[in-house]
Amino acid sequence: GRKVLIVYAHQEPKSLNGSLKRVAVEELSKQGCSVTVSDLYAMQFEPRATRNDIVGCLQNSEEFNYGVETWEAYKRGCLSNDLIEEQKKVQEADLLIFQFPLYWFSMPAIMKGWMDRVLVQGFAHEFPNCYDSGLLKNKLALFSFTTGGSKEMYAKGGISGDIRYVLWPMQHGIMHFCGVKVLAPHICFAPEYVSEEKRKEMLIAWAKRLKTLWKEEPINCSPEWYFK
Repeated sequence: GRKVLIVYAHQEPKSLNGSLKRVAVEELSKQGCSVTVSDLYAMQFEPRATRNDIVGCLQNSEEFNYGVETWEAYKRGCLSNDLIEEQKKVQEADLLIFQFPLYWFSMPAIMKGWMDRVLVQGFAHEFPNCYDSGLLKNKLALFSFTTGGSKEMYAKGGISGDIRYVLWPMQHGIMHFCGVKVLAPHICFAPEYVSEEKRKEMLIAWAKRLKTLWKEEPINCSPEWYFK
């Protein structure tokens, strides 16, 4: 069976994000997938990239360089336990699902901190091994999120601009950079401003998509997809 890691960032299990995560666990498990959830708030995941991420001596104790130190620590097996644990989950997963509410045109800080700390050089990328030759190639990722604004606001001519512009740093700058192939995002627009009935429909649509998810082709990860 395939392995799925859901990285989930919401404080409230009863939220729509909580329900979307639950639907994904249920539906994918039904398909025989092995599903792991990193519930970042419940884990009290540390989002700050600090000296504490390296166990033991630094390469250069005079001047701290996080990128260099974590790269060296990864090679020596000297990263902190929480990072080793998350990297192991990523390593084993065929599919990464990121479930979150959109905050300020981006992911919540706790999830960005997960990206900053877990996807270190040597593990996820190592120049020139990035983009199509990134170290996490052969994996898929899907960003599933809710917005505060309506679909119209995130349309090409809308006040917030095309939602694809918002996805560029997350899908292209992080996932594609690490070699991960990206499936089309799953977006629930403005759930707080719709009826209970509509929210139920959002969950049904997500469950339906998950049934045929493995047949989907990744998006064309090129600037054209985002800015055409």
